Amino acid sequence: MADQHHVRGQAGGTAPVPLSVLDLAVVGSGATASQALRTSVELAQLAERRGFHRYWVAEHHSMPGIASSSPAVILSHLAAHTERIRLGSGGVMLPNHAPLVIAEQFGTLEALAPGRIDLGLGRAPGTDGATAAALRRTDRLREGADDFPDQLAELTGFLDDDFPEGHPYHRIHAVPGPVQARVAGGVQSTDRPQIWLLGSSGFSARLAGLLGLPFSFAHHFSAANTVPALELYRESFRPSGVIEEPYASIGVSALAAREEREARREVLAGALSMLRLRTGRPGLVPTPDEAAAYPWSPREREFVDGWLANIVHGTPEAVREGLDALVARTGADELLITANAHGARARVDSYELIADAYGLPGGEPGASGGLDASSAGIRSAGMGRA
Repeated sequence: MADQHHVRGQAGGTAPVPLSVLDLAVVGSGATASQALRTSVELAQLAERRGFHRYWVAEHHSMPGIASSSPAVILSHLAAHTERIRLGSGGVMLPNHAPLVIAEQFGTLEALAPGRIDLGLGRAPGTDGATAAALRRTDRLREGADDFPDQLAELTGFLDDDFPEGHPYHRIHAVPGPVQARVAGGVQSTDRPQIWLLGSSGFSARLAGLLGLPFSFAHHFSAANTVPALELYRESFRPSGVIEEPYASIGVSALAAREEREARREVLAGALSMLRLRTGRPGLVPTPDEAAAYPWSPREREFVDGWLANIVHGTPEAVREGLDALVARTGADELLITANAHGARARVDSYELIADAYGLPGGEPGASGGLDASSAGIRSAGMGRA
């Protein structure tokens, strides 16, 4: 098991809890997936420089505006461009994959970046039912979700290489992994990927508590369930070899800009993207100008108003106050901040401004003024603010 310091971060500056990043590798209108993934590198390096605790990538499928269908591949790339920050999945949707494959992928990541890898696991498909069926080669999706505890136990067995005698997988080993320390001349790292459970309801909250695992709740799209789920997690918690006390992070959408109007324009574009996704019209994230000109119907406006109510946005001071209030209300131990906006510059600026608002280390004069020419042409390719 990983040491507890791999779970618990330290709050920096005046932040009430450790701050981390949840990245969806957003693809904006007029941009390519290559540009979005270069932005992910930029953001991971920024997060490391400014003292964010971890950087997670979320698994989504069949969504043109999100380039994070393969977290393990992206994390391998990020590991090569960072040195200290923890990297992980937020999360891998375990029912979409064979547990042995995930153990091998994240064992490889651990070998590439020892002591830095988190394996956040969810049981939702991260997509629509038809795509989930294509991923899993079965249309029995409910069975996959209901089998999640067994899948988790199997994955843990491969990561720890501790299937008992008589188990069908006793002689099967995830490599890289602990088996390499038991063969002649073998030396193996004492670390292994740190498992987290993710969820947007009470199921994973309770399971994480019973297993004594850290838990991350998707407040950014299930805000009404946040407090009940965290309460259930804490009530169900049993100390384990991983952590002795509950540790819960929450994903939160937050976007800071120098002016409130600017932040509002950016998050409205993200809201339009979400509206299209929820109504079966997924696409690239529209520009702020496109969102401002969109002819909202009363029903669409109601959806968007409700969506925006759960996004902390505005000036850096307003975002800091909103995040502080959220921590006070939920008792979260860590915030995973996601910025869903059209342009690379808006997202990069937002994390810099939030870091500045909390006085995090590593700030540079003018650092939040946008990407420079070394950012692989992102600005010239049309990824800046509209």
